[in-house]
Amino acid sequence: MKRLVVKMHPSDNALVALIDLSKGESIIFEGQTYILQDNIKAKHKFYTSDLSKGDEVIMYGVLVGKIQSDVAKGSLMTTENLKHAAEPYGYRLTDFSWQAPDVSKYKDKTFKGYKRKDGRVGTANYWLFVPTVFCENRNLDVIKEALHNELGYSVSDKYTQFTHQLLKSYQSGEDINAVDLQLMPTNVINRVFKNVDGIKFLNHQGGCGGTRQDSATLSSLLASYANHPNVGGITLLSLGCQHLQVQDFVNDVKKQNPAFDKPLFIFEQQQTESEEALVANAIKKTFEGLIEINQYERTEAPLSELCVGVKCGGSDGFSGVSANPAVGYTSDLLVALGAKVLLAEFPELCGVEQNLIDRCTTETSAKKFIDLMQSYDALAHKVGSGFHMNPSPGNIKDGLITDAIKSAGAAKKGGTAPVVDVLDYTEPATKAGLSLVCTPGNDVEATTGKAASGATLILFTTGLGTPTGNPVCPVIKVATNSILAKKMSDIIDIDCGPVISGEKTIEQMGEDILEYCIKAASGEIIPKAVQLNQDDFIPWKRGVSL
Repeated sequence: MKRLVVKMHPSDNALVALIDLSKGESIIFEGQTYILQDNIKAKHKFYTSDLSKGDEVIMYGVLVGKIQSDVAKGSLMTTENLKHAAEPYGYRLTDFSWQAPDVSKYKDKTFKGYKRKDGRVGTANYWLFVPTVFCENRNLDVIKEALHNELGYSVSDKYTQFTHQLLKSYQSGEDINAVDLQLMPTNVINRVFKNVDGIKFLNHQGGCGGTRQDSATLSSLLASYANHPNVGGITLLSLGCQHLQVQDFVNDVKKQNPAFDKPLFIFEQQQTESEEALVANAIKKTFEGLIEINQYERTEAPLSELCVGVKCGGSDGFSGVSANPAVGYTSDLLVALGAKVLLAEFPELCGVEQNLIDRCTTETSAKKFIDLMQSYDALAHKVGSGFHMNPSPGNIKDGLITDAIKSAGAAKKGGTAPVVDVLDYTEPATKAGLSLVCTPGNDVEATTGKAASGATLILFTTGLGTPTGNPVCPVIKVATNSILAKKMSDIIDIDCGPVISGEKTIEQMGEDILEYCIKAASGEIIPKAVQLNQDDFIPWKRGVSL
């Protein structure tokens, strides 16, 4: 029999609808009967008992809100009758123990990656263009068009052909509506450099004009990308007079990795006779660098060399039911295999802090997490906001009524393993196991931060759909439901809908996701965001971003 509802934790007093349910319908679950007082759309929740104003609502076993007006058993949870609330948290001595999943079937599994001289293993081999200041963005755009089009990395040819046909029809007096994108011929340009997975560009709006602290943070971020195991070589463009000086960047690169020896080509516009010379010299030198890194080849590496970031965006009421728990099981498998897993988005850990604190392996890590959370939340409140204002209209419309509900479901991506480290923004992950990384919840700022900490793959769950990608870290899109997976198949890689329908367990889905990760890490499967050159990059200025 098809499941109608699900309870996320034994202590919960709300149930999640798995399909659309009608007012007056009688729902029997775990021996209890519920007469629905409202229509309950799939992904939304209803209360399992009569509740009075001020009563607590529990989901995922934690406080997620307080009742604002009396509600009857079987009533729809709404923003009118429930407001965000979360339990206080603090450090306490606990005896946390973890039962790792059985990973015996993976003990001989490997992936094919690019082993760097510092010992780390990349899942891709990219050439990276870095501007020290926004003034160089235009030059990067010119270089990108030239290199991508000529070397086989462009993905926009069919749109160029489409525009050409529209122009041709317009000039000849024909009906432009007869021009069909699907009928456009695509020029297939084979990549010249078979072992170079892409040429990437970190366009940004920083480097000057803001605070010196912003420039220092940006320098550390850009240095992290230069040091990233998926990067084979770097071309740096500088204007010359900006806050972020070339030497600051070089110093940060060497500080992070004293043994740094990747090809690094530096061009400063104010020291060059012309813009034309700058661009031409940068292209020529980069071409030489591409020849060099094209000699690198993939070799077998143990799964313990993977570093996987877990992220959610465009979340819905199924995120914490299907995709996030499934990714969480994948996270547990990876930790058990000795790999690194990165859980970030601090505004979306609101309400589950105590669980994460109790899982920290050291008091130092626990208190660092507390300090980062409290200072971040205080900064938000200082400008009249707060973590409680994180859910977007789309989140709320699809069943995430409070930030604590969203957070409790979001945290499931990190699985159940101990927290071995807590990292501030741009700090590198150095310990095997689960680490917490301080970033905003904002999709691109968070993925940008995960890659800076060393993620070589990112598992990105979504219920509403988002194209988010990253320049140096392949982003794998995991849909919470099959409707989305089919509707947006051009951006979705994995469908967790079978968990909702009952066709697969969380554990089975988690193993499927791990198998996909192994193939993606080996270059056998190219995630959709990578195919589309969805290279999103937004540095966080440490201001209020939720």
